[in-house]
Amino acid sequence: MDNFAEQLVSRNDTKSDKTRRIGTLISGTLFSLCLALLGLIQLGIPILSLMLFVLAAGGGYVTYLLVQGGKVEYEYTFTNGELDIDKIIARKKRKELLSTEVRTFSDFGKYSDDMEEPEDMTIVFATDNIASNEYYADFDHKEYGKTRLVFVPDEKMLDNIKRFLPAKLRNSLK
Repeated sequence: MDNFAEQLVSRNDTKSDKTRRIGTLISGTLFSLCLALLGLIQLGIPILSLMLFVLAAGGGYVTYLLVQGGKVEYEYTFTNGELDIDKIIARKKRKELLSTEVRTFSDFGKYSDDMEEPEDMTIVFATDNIASNEYYADFDHKEYGKTRLVFVPDEKMLDNIKRFLPAKLRNSLK
């Protein structure tokens, strides 16, 4: 029987994320409006006017993409001991963050901000930014080297992960 669990975690915006998104929206909108206004002023020179309207439309589209790009979700997929973490941007673009075997975890448990993190360790945050019920997993990754994954598994995901943990880690969690 296959052990399978899937979970989608939406990242909550921090104050700086919201400020950045609002600033991008305002500056991009003003930039596009200024280009469109210049295009109206330059109606005597049709080619320049057309170029300014095209630039205004392009600026508006880039602003839209930048604002939408701030909406991030993480998808955790667990299949028979393998944990895959994907980052989904604006519900359109998917990027694989990492894939690892749970059996290779050297450490696993509840995460806290005051934990020691060696300088040569790569930290991968795939959390909701709420800082509650976060877990960490330390392992060696072929691409990142020493890696610490910080994530927020639900009960089903956690149960599946615990089944495949090395015995010494599984016993220390009880």
